[in-house]
Amino acid sequence: MQPPVTRSGVPSPVPALMSFRRLVATTLLAAPLGAWAQRPVNPAELLSPPPSEWLSYGRTYDNQRFSPLTQVNRQTVRQLAPTAVYQMNVQRADGLEATPIVAGGVMYMTTSHNSVLAFDLRTHKRLWQYNHERNPKASFCCGPVNRGVAIANDKVFMATLDSRLIALDARTGAVKWNIAVRAADSAYSNTEAPLVIGNKVIVGVAGGEYGIRGSVQAYDTESGRLIWRFYTVPSPQDGGWWGKWAPRTPWGDVMPRNMAKEKADSAKYPNTWQHGGAPVWVTPAYDPELGLIYFGTGNPSPSNDGVLRPGDNLYNNSTVAIEAETGKLRWYVQHVPHDVWDYDIPNPPILARVGGRKVVMHAAKEGWTYIMDAATGEAIRRSEEFVPHENMWVVPDDKGVLMRPGIFGGANWPPSSFSPQTGLMYVPARDRPNMATRQESELEIGKMFTSGSFPRIPGNEPKGILAAIDIATGKIKWKSERPKWVWSGTLATAGGLVFMGETDGWFRAYDAATGEVLWSFFCGAGVDSSPITYELDGRQYVAVAAGGIRYEQLRGNALFVFALPGGR
Repeated sequence: MQPPVTRSGVPSPVPALMSFRRLVATTLLAAPLGAWAQRPVNPAELLSPPPSEWLSYGRTYDNQRFSPLTQVNRQTVRQLAPTAVYQMNVQRADGLEATPIVAGGVMYMTTSHNSVLAFDLRTHKRLWQYNHERNPKASFCCGPVNRGVAIANDKVFMATLDSRLIALDARTGAVKWNIAVRAADSAYSNTEAPLVIGNKVIVGVAGGEYGIRGSVQAYDTESGRLIWRFYTVPSPQDGGWWGKWAPRTPWGDVMPRNMAKEKADSAKYPNTWQHGGAPVWVTPAYDPELGLIYFGTGNPSPSNDGVLRPGDNLYNNSTVAIEAETGKLRWYVQHVPHDVWDYDIPNPPILARVGGRKVVMHAAKEGWTYIMDAATGEAIRRSEEFVPHENMWVVPDDKGVLMRPGIFGGANWPPSSFSPQTGLMYVPARDRPNMATRQESELEIGKMFTSGSFPRIPGNEPKGILAAIDIATGKIKWKSERPKWVWSGTLATAGGLVFMGETDGWFRAYDAATGEVLWSFFCGAGVDSSPITYELDGRQYVAVAAGGIRYEQLRGNALFVFALPGGR
Protein backbone atom coordinates (compact mmCIF):
# COMPACT_ATOMS: atom_id res chain seq x y z
CA MET A 1 0.00 0.00 0.00
CA GLN A 2 1.27 3.44 -0.89
CA PRO A 3 1.02 6.28 1.62
CA PRO A 4 -1.57 9.01 0.99
CA VAL A 5 -0.57 11.91 -1.24
CA THR A 6 -1.60 15.55 -1.40
CA ARG A 7 -2.91 17.17 -4.60
CA SER A 8 0.64 18.16 -5.40
CA GLY A 9 1.65 14.48 -5.41
CA VAL A 10 3.83 14.81 -2.28
CA PRO A 11 3.30 12.13 0.38
CA SER A 12 1.12 13.47 3.19
CA PRO A 13 3.00 14.03 6.47
CA VAL A 14 -0.21 13.57 8.46
CA PRO A 15 -0.72 9.84 9.19
CA ALA A 16 -4.19 10.54 10.60
CA LEU A 17 -5.40 11.24 7.03
CA MET A 18 -4.76 7.64 6.06
CA SER A 19 -7.79 5.41 5.84
CA PHE A 20 -7.75 3.11 8.83
CA ARG A 21 -9.94 0.66 6.97
CA ARG A 22 -7.41 0.44 4.14
CA LEU A 23 -4.60 -0.11 6.62
CA VAL A 24 -6.18 -3.01 8.46
CA ALA A 25 -8.17 -4.55 5.60
CA THR A 26 -7.45 -8.23 5.06
CA THR A 27 -5.12 -8.55 8.07
CA LEU A 28 -7.66 -10.69 9.92
CA LEU A 29 -8.31 -13.02 6.98
CA ALA A 30 -6.57 -16.35 6.83
CA ALA A 31 -4.66 -17.07 3.62
CA PRO A 32 -4.51 -20.44 1.88
CA LEU A 33 -1.38 -22.28 2.95
CA GLY A 34 -0.26 -22.53 -0.65
CA ALA A 35 -0.23 -18.76 -1.07
CA TRP A 36 3.18 -18.32 0.48
CA ALA A 37 6.53 -20.03 0.56
CA GLN A 38 7.95 -20.13 4.08
CA ARG A 39 11.58 -21.11 4.09
CA PRO A 40 13.12 -23.11 6.93
CA VAL A 41 15.68 -21.21 9.03
CA ASN A 42 18.84 -23.24 9.40
CA PRO A 43 20.24 -22.74 12.92
CA ALA A 44 23.60 -21.94 11.29
CA GLU A 45 21.99 -18.78 9.85
CA LEU A 46 21.55 -17.46 13.37
CA LEU A 47 25.33 -17.11 13.63
CA SER A 48 25.29 -14.49 10.87
CA PRO A 49 21.72 -13.56 9.99
CA PRO A 50 21.00 -11.67 6.78
CA PRO A 51 20.50 -7.92 7.33
CA SER A 52 17.12 -8.13 5.60
CA GLU A 53 15.58 -10.33 8.29
CA TRP A 54 15.10 -10.36 12.06
CA LEU A 55 15.64 -14.00 13.00
CA SER A 56 16.07 -13.85 16.78
CA TYR A 57 15.14 -11.73 19.78
CA GLY A 58 18.18 -9.43 19.65
CA ARG A 59 18.57 -9.85 15.84
CA THR A 60 22.05 -11.25 16.42
CA TYR A 61 23.38 -13.49 19.18
CA ASP A 62 25.18 -10.53 20.76
CA ASN A 63 21.78 -8.90 21.53
CA GLN A 64 22.95 -5.58 20.03
CA ARG A 65 19.61 -4.90 18.32
CA PHE A 66 21.59 -3.09 15.65
CA SER A 67 20.54 -3.23 12.01
CA PRO A 68 22.94 -2.49 9.12
CA LEU A 69 20.05 -1.29 6.95
CA THR A 70 20.37 2.34 5.81
CA GLN A 71 17.42 3.14 3.54
CA VAL A 72 15.66 4.76 6.51
CA ASN A 73 18.21 7.25 7.84
CA ARG A 74 18.64 10.72 9.34
CA GLN A 75 17.79 12.37 6.02
CA THR A 76 14.80 10.21 5.04
CA VAL A 77 13.15 9.28 8.33
CA ARG A 78 10.82 12.28 8.31
CA GLN A 79 9.01 10.66 5.37
CA LEU A 80 8.34 7.44 7.27
CA ALA A 81 4.64 6.50 7.12
CA PRO A 82 2.54 3.45 8.07
CA THR A 83 1.96 0.83 5.40
CA ALA A 84 0.05 -1.80 7.40
CA VAL A 85 -1.56 -2.40 10.78
CA TYR A 86 -1.87 -6.02 11.90
CA GLN A 87 -4.60 -6.70 14.45
CA MET A 88 -3.65 -9.42 16.91
CA ASN A 89 -7.13 -10.97 16.98
CA VAL A 90 -7.10 -12.05 20.63
CA GLN A 91 -9.96 -11.49 23.05
CA ARG A 92 -7.82 -10.69 26.09
CA ALA A 93 -5.74 -7.66 25.14
CA ASP A 94 -3.53 -7.20 28.19
CA GLY A 95 -0.42 -5.69 26.69
CA LEU A 96 2.08 -6.44 23.93
CA GLU A 97 5.75 -6.76 24.88
CA ALA A 98 7.02 -9.08 22.16
CA THR A 99 9.76 -8.56 19.60
CA PRO A 100 8.44 -9.72 16.20
CA ILE A 101 10.45 -12.28 14.26
CA VAL A 102 10.73 -11.92 10.46
CA ALA A 103 11.88 -14.78 8.23
CA GLY A 104 11.13 -15.55 4.59
CA GLY A 105 8.57 -12.78 4.21
CA VAL A 106 6.62 -13.96 7.26
CA MET A 107 6.27 -12.21 10.61
CA TYR A 108 5.71 -14.17 13.83
CA MET A 109 4.27 -12.30 16.79
CA THR A 110 3.13 -13.30 20.28
CA THR A 111 0.52 -11.64 22.44
CA SER A 112 -0.44 -11.59 26.08
CA HIS A 113 -1.86 -14.92 27.29
CA ASN A 114 0.39 -16.81 24.86
CA SER A 115 -1.12 -16.58 21.42
CA VAL A 116 1.16 -16.80 18.37
CA LEU A 117 0.23 -15.32 14.99
CA ALA A 118 1.95 -15.60 11.60
CA PHE A 119 1.41 -12.97 8.88
CA ASP A 120 2.40 -12.93 5.23
CA LEU A 121 4.15 -9.56 4.85
CA ARG A 122 3.44 -9.30 1.12
CA THR A 123 -0.28 -10.05 1.14
CA HIS A 124 -0.94 -8.95 4.75
CA LYS A 125 -2.90 -12.17 5.29
CA ARG A 126 -2.96 -13.92 8.62
CA LEU A 127 -1.54 -17.36 7.89
CA TRP A 128 -2.31 -19.06 11.19
CA GLN A 129 -2.94 -18.45 14.87
CA TYR A 130 -2.16 -20.64 17.87
CA ASN A 131 -3.88 -19.98 21.21
CA HIS A 132 -2.39 -21.65 24.26
CA GLU A 133 -4.75 -22.90 26.97
CA ARG A 134 -3.08 -22.06 30.25
CA ASN A 135 -3.06 -24.30 33.31
CA PRO A 136 -5.63 -22.70 35.67
CA LYS A 137 -3.28 -23.30 38.62
CA ALA A 138 -0.55 -21.10 37.13
CA SER A 139 0.62 -18.01 39.06
CA PHE A 140 2.78 -15.29 37.55
CA CYS A 141 4.02 -11.79 38.25
CA CYS A 142 3.76 -8.54 36.36
CA GLY A 143 1.07 -9.17 33.78
CA PRO A 144 0.15 -12.02 31.39
CA VAL A 145 2.83 -11.00 28.90
CA ASN A 146 5.11 -12.79 26.48
CA ARG A 147 8.23 -11.35 24.83
CA GLY A 148 8.40 -13.38 21.65
CA VAL A 149 9.32 -16.60 19.91
CA ALA A 150 12.42 -18.26 18.54
CA ILE A 151 12.53 -19.87 15.11
CA ALA A 152 14.76 -22.62 13.70
CA ASN A 153 14.38 -25.18 10.94
CA ASP A 154 10.63 -25.67 10.50
CA LYS A 155 9.65 -24.78 14.08
CA VAL A 156 8.53 -21.78 16.10
CA PHE A 157 9.24 -22.00 19.84
CA MET A 158 7.26 -20.23 22.57
CA ALA A 159 7.61 -20.36 26.38
CA THR A 160 4.38 -19.87 28.32
CA LEU A 161 3.02 -18.34 31.50
CA ASP A 162 2.33 -21.80 32.92
CA SER A 163 5.97 -22.76 32.36
CA ARG A 164 5.75 -24.85 29.25
CA LEU A 165 7.88 -24.83 26.10
CA ILE A 166 5.98 -25.42 22.87
CA ALA A 167 7.28 -26.18 19.39
CA LEU A 168 4.90 -25.19 16.58
CA ASP A 169 5.06 -26.02 12.90
CA ALA A 170 6.21 -22.75 11.30
CA ARG A 171 4.04 -23.39 8.25
CA THR A 172 0.75 -24.36 9.89
CA GLY A 173 0.95 -23.48 13.60
CA ALA A 174 0.29 -27.10 14.57
CA VAL A 175 1.85 -28.31 17.82
CA LYS A 176 4.89 -30.52 17.25
CA TRP A 177 5.70 -30.96 20.93
CA ASN A 178 4.68 -29.39 24.24
CA ILE A 179 6.70 -30.03 27.41
CA ALA A 180 6.70 -28.75 31.01
CA VAL A 181 9.75 -26.63 31.91
CA ARG A 182 8.88 -26.45 35.63
CA ALA A 183 5.76 -27.02 37.71
CA ALA A 184 3.13 -24.38 36.96
CA ASP A 185 1.22 -25.09 40.19
CA SER A 186 4.40 -24.11 42.10
CA ALA A 187 4.30 -20.59 40.56
CA TYR A 188 6.96 -21.14 37.92
CA SER A 189 6.34 -19.17 34.74
CA ASN A 190 8.06 -18.12 31.52
CA THR A 191 7.89 -14.74 29.81
CA GLU A 192 11.04 -14.49 27.70
CA ALA A 193 11.64 -15.39 24.07
CA PRO A 194 13.62 -18.65 23.83
CA LEU A 195 17.11 -18.79 22.32
CA VAL A 196 18.11 -21.41 19.74
CA ILE A 197 21.77 -22.48 19.52
CA GLY A 198 22.40 -25.38 17.16
CA ASN A 199 20.16 -28.26 18.22
CA LYS A 200 19.29 -26.62 21.56
CA VAL A 201 16.45 -24.31 22.50
CA ILE A 202 17.26 -22.50 25.74
CA VAL A 203 14.81 -20.91 28.16
CA GLY A 204 14.88 -19.56 31.72
CA VAL A 205 12.12 -19.53 34.33
CA ALA A 206 10.54 -16.57 36.09
CA GLY A 207 8.56 -16.35 39.33
CA GLY A 208 11.00 -14.88 41.86
CA GLU A 209 8.13 -13.22 43.73
CA TYR A 210 6.70 -16.64 44.56
CA GLY A 211 9.59 -18.43 46.22
CA ILE A 212 10.79 -20.46 43.25
CA ARG A 213 14.29 -21.81 42.64
CA GLY A 214 15.36 -20.25 39.35
CA SER A 215 16.99 -22.11 36.49
CA VAL A 216 17.98 -22.05 32.83
CA GLN A 217 17.53 -25.18 30.72
CA ALA A 218 18.29 -26.45 27.24
CA TYR A 219 16.07 -28.80 25.23
CA ASP A 220 16.56 -30.68 21.98
CA THR A 221 14.86 -28.75 19.20
CA GLU A 222 13.58 -31.90 17.49
CA SER A 223 12.22 -33.89 20.42
CA GLY A 224 11.91 -31.52 23.39
CA ARG A 225 14.22 -33.75 25.42
CA LEU A 226 15.96 -32.00 28.34
CA ILE A 227 19.70 -31.70 27.63
CA TRP A 228 20.89 -29.75 30.68
CA ARG A 229 19.64 -27.54 33.50
CA PHE A 230 21.57 -24.85 35.37
CA TYR A 231 20.14 -23.72 38.70
CA THR A 232 20.51 -20.01 39.38
CA VAL A 233 20.38 -20.78 43.12
CA PRO A 234 23.20 -23.26 43.91
CA SER A 235 22.59 -26.16 46.27
CA PRO A 236 24.96 -26.90 49.20
CA GLN A 237 26.55 -29.61 47.05
CA ASP A 238 27.26 -26.96 44.40
CA GLY A 239 28.85 -24.56 46.87
CA GLY A 240 25.72 -23.11 48.41
CA TRP A 241 24.15 -19.69 48.06
CA TRP A 242 25.83 -18.10 51.10
CA GLY A 243 28.60 -16.80 48.85
CA LYS A 244 31.61 -14.81 50.06
CA TRP A 245 29.73 -12.71 52.63
CA ALA A 246 30.58 -9.66 50.55
CA PRO A 247 30.56 -6.35 52.47
CA ARG A 248 30.60 -4.37 49.21
CA THR A 249 29.36 -4.64 45.66
CA PRO A 250 31.97 -5.38 42.98
CA TRP A 251 31.72 -1.67 42.17
CA GLY A 252 32.66 -0.45 45.67
CA ASP A 253 29.29 0.30 47.28
CA VAL A 254 29.13 -0.57 50.99
CA MET A 255 26.21 -2.88 51.77
CA PRO A 256 24.20 -2.30 54.99
CA ARG A 257 24.70 -5.80 56.41
CA ASN A 258 25.17 -7.22 59.90
CA MET A 259 27.59 -10.00 58.98
CA ALA A 260 27.86 -11.45 62.47
CA LYS A 261 24.09 -11.87 62.73
CA GLU A 262 23.81 -13.27 59.22
CA LYS A 263 26.45 -15.89 59.90
CA ALA A 264 24.83 -16.82 63.20
CA ASP A 265 21.44 -17.09 61.48
CA SER A 266 22.73 -19.26 58.65
CA ALA A 267 22.35 -22.41 60.78
CA LYS A 268 18.70 -21.48 61.46
CA TYR A 269 17.82 -21.26 57.78
CA PRO A 270 19.74 -24.05 56.04
CA ASN A 271 17.15 -24.80 53.37
CA THR A 272 16.09 -21.36 52.17
CA TRP A 273 18.05 -21.91 48.94
CA GLN A 274 15.29 -24.29 47.84
CA HIS A 275 13.04 -21.29 47.22
CA GLY A 276 15.73 -18.64 46.77
CA GLY A 277 14.35 -16.85 43.69
CA ALA A 278 16.82 -15.73 41.00
CA PRO A 279 14.37 -15.74 38.08
CA VAL A 280 15.51 -15.21 34.50
CA TRP A 281 13.19 -12.76 32.77
CA VAL A 282 14.73 -12.20 29.33
CA THR A 283 16.63 -13.83 26.48
CA PRO A 284 20.38 -14.44 26.96
CA ALA A 285 23.21 -13.31 24.70
CA TYR A 286 25.55 -15.88 23.16
CA ASP A 287 29.21 -15.79 22.11
CA PRO A 288 29.97 -18.60 19.63
CA GLU A 289 33.75 -18.11 19.94
CA LEU A 290 33.78 -18.51 23.71
CA GLY A 291 30.89 -20.95 23.72
CA LEU A 292 29.16 -18.99 26.49
CA ILE A 293 25.64 -17.70 27.06
CA TYR A 294 25.09 -14.65 29.27
CA PHE A 295 21.97 -13.73 31.23
CA GLY A 296 20.83 -11.65 34.17
CA THR A 297 19.11 -12.98 37.27
CA GLY A 298 16.38 -11.55 39.45
CA ASN A 299 15.95 -10.84 43.12
CA PRO A 300 16.22 -13.35 45.98
CA SER A 301 13.06 -14.55 47.65
CA PRO A 302 11.59 -12.98 49.71
CA SER A 303 12.64 -9.73 48.09
CA ASN A 304 12.30 -7.22 50.96
CA ASP A 305 13.41 -9.22 54.00
CA GLY A 306 16.94 -10.58 54.20
CA VAL A 307 16.61 -12.06 57.69
CA LEU A 308 15.25 -15.37 56.41
CA ARG A 309 18.05 -15.73 53.86
CA PRO A 310 21.46 -14.83 55.33
CA GLY A 311 24.45 -14.70 53.01
CA ASP A 312 25.06 -13.19 49.59
CA ASN A 313 22.22 -15.27 48.08
CA LEU A 314 23.99 -16.53 44.96
CA TYR A 315 23.41 -16.16 42.03
CA ASN A 316 20.70 -13.55 42.48
CA ASN A 317 21.12 -10.03 41.04
CA SER A 318 23.96 -11.22 38.83
CA THR A 319 25.33 -11.36 35.34
CA VAL A 320 26.01 -15.06 34.76
CA ALA A 321 28.02 -16.82 32.04
CA ILE A 322 27.55 -20.54 31.48
CA GLU A 323 28.73 -22.98 28.82
CA ALA A 324 26.17 -23.36 26.05
CA GLU A 325 27.14 -26.98 25.43
CA THR A 326 26.96 -28.24 29.03
CA GLY A 327 25.20 -25.60 31.14
CA LYS A 328 28.19 -25.43 33.48
CA LEU A 329 29.01 -22.19 35.27
CA ARG A 330 31.98 -20.26 33.88
CA TRP A 331 31.69 -17.03 35.89
CA TYR A 332 29.29 -14.67 37.58
CA VAL A 333 29.31 -11.09 38.86
CA GLN A 334 26.84 -10.42 41.67
CA HIS A 335 26.07 -6.71 41.41
CA VAL A 336 23.97 -6.50 44.60
CA PRO A 337 24.79 -9.14 47.24
CA HIS A 338 22.01 -9.83 49.76
CA ASP A 339 19.56 -7.62 47.88
CA VAL A 340 16.56 -6.25 49.84
CA TRP A 341 15.37 -3.72 47.21
CA ASP A 342 14.29 -5.96 44.32
CA TYR A 343 17.22 -4.56 42.33
CA ASP A 344 17.36 -7.47 39.93
CA ILE A 345 19.01 -7.44 36.50
CA PRO A 346 16.19 -7.98 33.97
CA ASN A 347 17.70 -6.04 31.03
CA PRO A 348 19.15 -8.30 28.31
CA PRO A 349 22.98 -8.30 28.32
CA ILE A 350 24.79 -7.10 25.20
CA LEU A 351 28.12 -8.30 23.79
CA ALA A 352 30.51 -6.03 21.89
CA ARG A 353 34.18 -5.29 21.22
CA VAL A 354 35.42 -2.12 22.84
CA GLY A 355 39.06 -1.12 22.40
CA GLY A 356 39.85 -4.58 21.05
CA ARG A 357 38.38 -6.26 24.13
CA LYS A 358 35.24 -8.37 24.11
CA VAL A 359 32.89 -7.10 26.80
CA VAL A 360 29.47 -7.73 28.30
CA MET A 361 27.32 -4.64 28.87
CA HIS A 362 24.47 -4.99 31.32
CA ALA A 363 22.08 -2.16 32.24
CA ALA A 364 20.39 -2.50 35.62
CA LYS A 365 17.50 -1.30 37.75
CA GLU A 366 20.02 0.46 39.96
CA GLY A 367 20.52 3.06 37.23
CA TRP A 368 24.00 2.06 36.03
CA THR A 369 25.34 -0.01 33.16
CA TYR A 370 27.95 -2.57 34.17
CA ILE A 371 30.78 -3.42 31.76
CA MET A 372 32.66 -6.71 32.24
CA ASP A 373 35.18 -8.85 30.39
CA ALA A 374 33.21 -11.42 28.39
CA ALA A 375 35.73 -14.23 28.93
CA THR A 376 36.44 -13.81 32.64
CA GLY A 377 33.77 -11.57 34.15
CA GLU A 378 36.41 -9.09 35.32
CA ALA A 379 34.76 -5.81 36.30
CA ILE A 380 35.95 -3.13 33.89
CA ARG A 381 33.83 -0.09 34.66
CA ARG A 382 30.42 1.13 35.71
CA SER A 383 28.71 3.88 33.78
CA GLU A 384 27.53 7.19 35.13
CA GLU A 385 24.05 6.99 36.60
CA PHE A 386 21.37 7.33 33.94
CA VAL A 387 18.55 7.91 36.44
CA PRO A 388 18.67 9.95 39.68
CA HIS A 389 19.63 8.22 42.93
CA GLU A 390 18.15 8.84 46.35
CA ASN A 391 18.46 6.76 49.55
CA MET A 392 20.52 4.11 47.79
CA TRP A 393 21.17 1.09 50.00
CA VAL A 394 18.78 2.11 52.83
CA VAL A 395 17.17 -1.04 54.26
CA PRO A 396 13.33 -1.11 54.09
CA ASP A 397 11.43 -1.03 57.39
CA ASP A 398 7.82 -1.41 58.52
CA LYS A 399 7.12 2.31 58.02
CA GLY A 400 8.63 2.44 54.55
CA VAL A 401 11.60 4.26 53.06
CA LEU A 402 11.80 6.14 49.79
CA MET A 403 13.91 4.33 47.21
CA ARG A 404 15.07 5.89 43.96
CA PRO A 405 15.30 4.24 41.51
CA GLY A 406 12.20 2.27 42.45
CA ILE A 407 11.43 -1.27 41.41
CA PHE A 408 10.13 -0.09 38.02
CA GLY A 409 12.84 2.53 37.73
CA GLY A 410 16.22 2.29 36.07
CA ALA A 411 16.55 -0.29 33.30
CA ASN A 412 13.94 -3.02 33.48
CA TRP A 413 13.19 -5.76 30.90
CA PRO A 414 12.80 -3.43 27.83
CA PRO A 415 15.98 -4.22 25.91
CA SER A 416 18.78 -1.77 25.27
CA SER A 417 20.66 -1.58 21.97
CA PHE A 418 24.23 -0.84 20.89
CA SER A 419 25.62 0.79 17.76
CA PRO A 420 29.16 -0.21 16.74
CA GLN A 421 29.16 2.95 14.58
CA THR A 422 28.75 5.37 17.49
CA GLY A 423 30.11 3.16 20.29
CA LEU A 424 27.01 4.10 22.27
CA MET A 425 24.60 1.89 24.18
CA TYR A 426 21.00 3.15 24.11
CA VAL A 427 19.26 2.39 27.40
CA PRO A 428 15.49 2.89 27.85
CA ALA A 429 14.85 3.73 31.49
CA ARG A 430 12.50 5.27 34.02
CA ASP A 431 12.83 7.71 36.88
CA ARG A 432 10.18 6.26 39.15
CA PRO A 433 10.71 6.47 42.94
CA ASN A 434 8.55 4.45 45.34
CA MET A 435 8.41 3.49 48.98
CA ALA A 436 9.81 0.17 50.20
CA THR A 437 8.43 -1.61 53.28
CA ARG A 438 9.41 -4.75 55.16
CA GLN A 439 7.07 -7.13 56.96
CA GLU A 440 7.26 -10.72 58.11
CA SER A 441 5.66 -13.41 55.98
CA GLU A 442 5.82 -17.14 55.43
CA LEU A 443 6.23 -19.09 52.23
CA GLU A 444 3.04 -20.57 50.79
CA ILE A 445 3.46 -22.31 47.46
CA GLY A 446 1.68 -20.44 44.68
CA LYS A 447 1.30 -17.25 46.72
CA MET A 448 3.31 -14.02 46.57
CA PHE A 449 6.32 -14.17 48.88
CA THR A 450 7.93 -10.74 49.09
CA SER A 451 7.86 -9.90 52.84
CA GLY A 452 7.09 -6.28 52.03
CA SER A 453 5.67 -3.99 49.43
CA PHE A 454 6.60 -1.10 47.12
CA PRO A 455 3.75 1.44 47.30
CA ARG A 456 3.65 4.32 44.85
CA ILE A 457 4.24 7.87 46.00
CA PRO A 458 1.13 9.97 45.25
CA GLY A 459 1.81 12.81 42.85
CA ASN A 460 5.18 11.40 41.83
CA GLU A 461 4.54 10.29 38.27
CA PRO A 462 7.19 8.24 36.46
CA LYS A 463 9.24 9.87 33.72
CA GLY A 464 10.90 8.18 30.80
CA ILE A 465 14.57 8.41 29.86
CA LEU A 466 16.59 7.40 26.82
CA ALA A 467 20.28 7.45 27.74
CA ALA A 468 23.16 7.09 25.29
CA ILE A 469 26.19 5.68 27.13
CA ASP A 470 29.75 5.73 25.78
CA ILE A 471 30.88 2.21 26.62
CA ALA A 472 34.58 3.09 26.24
CA THR A 473 34.37 5.64 29.06
CA GLY A 474 31.11 5.00 30.92
CA LYS A 475 30.06 8.61 30.33
CA ILE A 476 26.56 9.68 29.34
CA LYS A 477 26.90 11.10 25.82
CA TRP A 478 23.35 12.42 25.72
CA LYS A 479 20.04 11.89 27.47
CA SER A 480 16.47 12.50 26.31
CA GLU A 481 13.95 12.89 29.12
CA ARG A 482 10.38 11.96 28.24
CA PRO A 483 7.37 13.35 30.15
CA LYS A 484 5.65 9.98 30.49
CA TRP A 485 6.44 6.38 31.29
CA VAL A 486 8.79 4.50 28.91
CA TRP A 487 8.38 0.74 28.68
CA SER A 488 9.76 0.09 25.19
CA GLY A 489 12.98 -1.44 23.96
CA THR A 490 15.32 0.43 21.63
CA LEU A 491 16.52 -0.26 18.08
CA ALA A 492 19.76 1.20 16.64
CA THR A 493 20.43 1.32 12.90
CA ALA A 494 23.29 2.07 10.50
CA GLY A 495 21.12 4.90 9.23
CA GLY A 496 22.17 6.84 12.32
CA LEU A 497 18.86 6.33 14.13
CA VAL A 498 17.51 5.01 17.42
CA PHE A 499 13.84 4.04 17.68
CA MET A 500 11.91 3.85 20.95
CA GLY A 501 8.25 3.87 21.97
CA GLU A 502 6.46 5.49 24.90
CA THR A 503 3.54 4.33 27.00
CA ASP A 504 1.47 7.40 26.08
CA GLY A 505 1.26 6.06 22.52
CA TRP A 506 4.14 7.82 20.75
CA PHE A 507 6.76 6.03 18.67
CA ARG A 508 9.84 8.12 17.89
CA ALA A 509 13.10 8.09 15.97
CA TYR A 510 16.14 9.86 17.46
CA ASP A 511 19.43 10.97 15.98
CA ALA A 512 21.81 8.32 17.32
CA ALA A 513 24.64 10.85 17.72
CA THR A 514 22.78 13.73 19.37
CA GLY A 515 19.44 12.49 20.73
CA GLU A 516 17.42 14.94 18.64
CA VAL A 517 13.90 13.69 17.91
CA LEU A 518 13.67 13.39 14.10
CA TRP A 519 10.29 11.69 13.66
CA SER A 520 7.21 10.77 15.71
CA PHE A 521 4.02 8.82 15.13
CA PHE A 522 1.06 8.41 17.49
CA CYS A 523 -0.05 4.77 17.63
CA GLY A 524 -3.12 5.31 19.81
CA ALA A 525 -2.01 2.79 22.44
CA GLY A 526 1.03 2.36 24.63
CA VAL A 527 4.13 1.36 22.65
CA ASP A 528 5.47 -0.99 25.30
CA SER A 529 7.25 -3.49 23.07
CA SER A 530 10.50 -3.58 21.12
CA PRO A 531 10.85 -2.27 17.54
CA ILE A 532 12.57 -4.10 14.70
CA THR A 533 13.53 -3.31 11.11
CA TYR A 534 13.77 -5.56 8.07
CA GLU A 535 13.92 -5.40 4.27
CA LEU A 536 11.47 -6.99 1.86
CA ASP A 537 11.73 -6.78 -1.93
CA GLY A 538 14.25 -3.96 -1.68
CA ARG A 539 12.25 -1.83 0.76
CA GLN A 540 13.15 -1.25 4.41
CA TYR A 541 10.40 -1.48 7.01
CA VAL A 542 10.22 -0.61 10.71
CA ALA A 543 7.73 -2.51 12.88
CA VAL A 544 6.53 -2.13 16.46
CA ALA A 545 3.57 -3.36 18.50
CA ALA A 546 1.27 -1.00 20.41
CA GLY A 547 -0.72 -2.75 23.10
CA GLY A 548 -0.09 -0.93 26.36
CA ILE A 549 0.46 -2.68 29.67
CA ARG A 550 -1.54 -3.00 32.85
CA TYR A 551 -0.03 0.17 34.32
CA GLU A 552 -1.36 2.36 31.52
CA GLN A 553 -4.86 3.19 30.27
CA LEU A 554 -3.95 3.39 26.57
CA ARG A 555 -4.71 -0.20 25.58
CA GLY A 556 -4.47 -1.63 22.11
CA ASN A 557 -3.85 -4.84 20.21
CA ALA A 558 -2.06 -3.96 16.99
CA LEU A 559 1.33 -4.07 15.28
CA PHE A 560 2.32 -1.12 13.06
CA VAL A 561 4.62 -1.36 10.04
CA PHE A 562 6.26 1.76 8.54
CA ALA A 563 8.25 2.46 5.36
CA LEU A 564 9.33 5.30 3.10
CA PRO A 565 7.11 6.37 0.17
CA GLY A 566 7.66 4.36 -2.98
CA GLY A 567 10.26 2.15 -1.39
CA ARG A 568 13.14 4.63 -1.58
